Amino acid sequence: MQHVFTKITSTLLAFLVLFSTFSFTVEKHYCGEFLVDVSYVGEAEGCDMKMDKTSVTKKKNCCKDEIHKIEGQDELQQISIDKIDFKKQQFLAAFFVSYSNLFIEITSNQNLYKDFSPPDIPLDYQVLHQTFLI
Repeated sequence: MQHVFTKITSTLLAFLVLFSTFSFTVEKHYCGEFLVDVSYVGEAEGCDMKMDKTSVTKKKNCCKDEIHKIEGQDELQQISIDKIDFKKQQFLAAFFVSYSNLFIEITSNQNLYKDFSPPDIPLDYQVLHQTFLI
């Protein structure tokens, strides 16, 4: 059970590191107040609403595009072994030893209750409470 939990946890942490370095863009196209198209991969398609060029008065375009950029990390922080001081080395050694001890199964061949007899029951509780298994 612990091996399965360890594998699941390590896989999730690997995906967390992988997805924290991704950058992506969300593009939205609005026509008036209504959301017409959302695109996560490419450009959002417009609503193909064309304004008349023969119009005498100039109207503002009712369409607008929103672009949301979500930036990932450019570099992951790397610490060289030369920068680790003695206290950090002690912590890492203690952590490694205690973590590795979690996976050691200790089996005991001693049976401490081999010659143990159960205590005497002075009352028969089934008869006393009149509860019987049928």
